This record gives sequence, structure tokens and C-alpha cells, in this order.
Amino acid sequence: MIIGIGTDLCNIDRIATILDKKESGRFLKRLFSCEEIEASSAFSMTKAGFFAKRFAAKEAFVKALGTGFRHSISFQDISISNDKLGAPRLNISGKAALLLEEKKPPRHNISIHLSLSDDQPWALAFVVIEAYPE
Repeated sequence: MIIGIGTDLCNIDRIATILDKKESGRFLKRLFSCEEIEASSAFSMTKAGFFAKRFAAKEAFVKALGTGFRHSISFQDISISNDKLGAPRLNISGKAALLLEEKKPPRHNISIHLSLSDDQPWALAFVVIEAYPE
């Protein structure tokens, strides 16, 4: 059963402009986890694309959740990592995890599907939140 679907576009050039500013550290710490910031070091040539895709993923997730960034959900509640094969995975914590749990039907588990793509100057994220019987 589909709980929600969300998508978002982010302009990579806009993120690149922010990263070029001396206040970029504050921007990164406000929107991304320490693990995400650390993982970006492997993408020095495409760092703006790396962060643009993750920003889009966070926006797409809260759209799929149906809340947006309301109800005290923080960008820090949502992080993106990669599995052993490189597929992106959403990691949900804090208030976002509590709201996700409220959406879950009784005797069901939740699966979150995430797809990321980019084609300069755009980064795209697509999220599907699915509930399936235990």
C-alpha cells in the first residue's frame, strides 16, 4: 500500500553558489548530517551535485510524508547514505520518524524507496513510502 509519493528538483548551480560562500559551513551543518558532509569529500568534482541531490531527497521525503517541513521536522531528521552497492537510502530519525510511525497502518512495516538523478543544472529526487503487511 502506498502511503505517499514525493518528488523535488534542486538547481545544482544554486547549491554551487552557496558552497562558494564563506558561510557555506553553516549552511551544510544546518541541512546535512556529519555523515553526509563527510561522504561528500569523495565527490570533490561534483560536490554541488552531491548536496543538491540530498537536499532534493529531503524535500521529496517530507512531501511523501504529507507534512512538508512543519511539525518540528528538521533537515537533520532526514539523512541519505548509500548501501554496499551504492543505492541511496533514507535514514529517518527524530520528529520525522515519529510522524512516519503515525502513518503506518496496524500490523504493517514501512519501506522507503528513493531514486536520485541529476542532469546539469538539475538534481532530482523521487520518494515512495510503502506500507506492507508484517
